[in-house]
Parts: sequence; C-alpha cells; structure tokens
Amino acid sequence: SNGGSQKTSEQNNTGCHLAGNVISIMVYLAPLPTYYRIYKKKSTEGFQSVPYVVALFSAMLWLYYALLKEEDYFLISINSVGCFIETLYIGLYYAYAPTKARICTAKLVFALNLGVFSIIVVIIQLLLGNSSNRIHVLGYICAIVTTSVFAAPLTIMVKVIRSKSVEFMPFPLSFFLTLCAVMWFAYGLLRQDLFVSIPNIFGFVLGLLQMVLYAVCKNCCFSKELEANIADSGNEECHHQQQISSEKPGQGQKVDHQGNSNEDHNKLVTLDHAV
Repeated sequence: SNGGSQKTSEQNNTGCHLAGNVISIMVYLAPLPTYYRIYKKKSTEGFQSVPYVVALFSAMLWLYYALLKEEDYFLISINSVGCFIETLYIGLYYAYAPTKARICTAKLVFALNLGVFSIIVVIIQLLLGNSSNRIHVLGYICAIVTTSVFAAPLTIMVKVIRSKSVEFMPFPLSFFLTLCAVMWFAYGLLRQDLFVSIPNIFGFVLGLLQMVLYAVCKNCCFSKELEANIADSGNEECHHQQQISSEKPGQGQKVDHQGNSNEDHNKLVTLDHAV
C-alpha cells in the first residue's frame, strides 16, 4: 500500500514538473516576436533589457539551488534552458541597442549576473559548511528574487489602469505565467519544497489580478471605441444630409427681401457654423 501511494506520488510529481517545464519554456519563448521585430528593424525601439537580465539572474540562482539539492533534474533542465534563452535575448538586444543602452546593459550584467551572483556563491560555499544550511539560505534568496520578479509587472498594471489600454499587458503572457505558477506551486507542494511553492502563490494571485484587469480594461476600451464609432457614423450622416440639402435644384436662384441671392446667404450660414 505504501509502495503504491509512493509510486502515485512520484507519477504526480513527474507530471506536474513536465507540465511546468513545457509551460515555462512557452513563457521563455513569449518575447520571440519582440526580438524578431528587433532583428528585422535592426533597432531595439526603446525596449529595455532589464527584465531579461533579471530573468537570467533568477534562472542562474535556481540552477545553482537545484545543483545543491542534487537529483532535481527537472529543475536543473528548465533553468538551464532558461539561462540559454535569456542569454540569447540579451546578446541580440546588445547587438542592436544604441551605445547608451549597450553600456547600461553591460553594467547591469556585470553587476548582477557576475558580481552579485559570485558573491552569493562565495558566501554559501565558503561560509556555510553544512549542506542543509546552504540549501536553506540559497532557498530564501531564490524565493525573494522570484517574488521580486513576480512583483515587477505591478508597474505595468499601474500603467494599464492609468492609460486604460491593455497593449502593455498581453493576455497570453499573463495567462501562461499564471498557469506556470500553478504548476510550480503543485510541484513544490509534492516535493515538500516551500522555497518553490510559496513564491508561486504570489505569482498565481498576481497573474489572476492581471487577467481580471485585462478583461475590465478591454471591455472599457471596447465601449469607448463603440461610442466613438457611433459618434463618427452620426457625424458622417449629418454631413451627408447637409450636402444633399445644399445641392437642391433652384435653391441658388432665389433672392431674399434685401436683394441678396440665397446662395450668398448659404455661404454666410456655412461660415457661421464653421466659426
């Protein structure tokens, strides 16, 4: 009985991690259209490299964490893929960015991905002799960084609320991030790894809020567009009616009581409306 339940638990664990890996790869590949546009136009068009540098830093930390834990092959595999993809993004950005953006990107990579990461590795490897302590300290660091990464879209949500436009927050990305958080939460729960599961609770809640905000703002934008289209249609119809009435035969030949032609009177009326 215990053997059967353990086997079922391992199968659930494997299923969650496979699903988590597939969805995580889809999230990693989500910026591909942006980078294809950068490649085609040979310009970064004001895009920033910060999210990708931070994502690389997060993947590096989780890869280090998985290597310390040992035998967590799924966590090792997905974060290895993440490191590779994010490095490609940063390299492509650097190739087409203006000089100032290149310098900022290089400084950030050296400071965060080389400097801070190296300090963390040295502290954990040299100052913490116990393997369990190393895993716990690094687990806390990974959880904090992951929570910070999840919190980053809050600025985008504020921008969406202010602008009432959802162009800055694509729905598919929010959906897959939420789904990814659910899968990794389940995996952490099955593995009894709180450092994996707890940050993804925050990720799930934030993703849900993003999708609700998207739905609300999208409906708001649709209503405004509908009102604008109705107003434009009404203006066009009114203009069309004015053109028809001004083109009635014989109207220009009539003379008013002051001896002025009705055509001149129509011109005055038109000017009065224009003013």
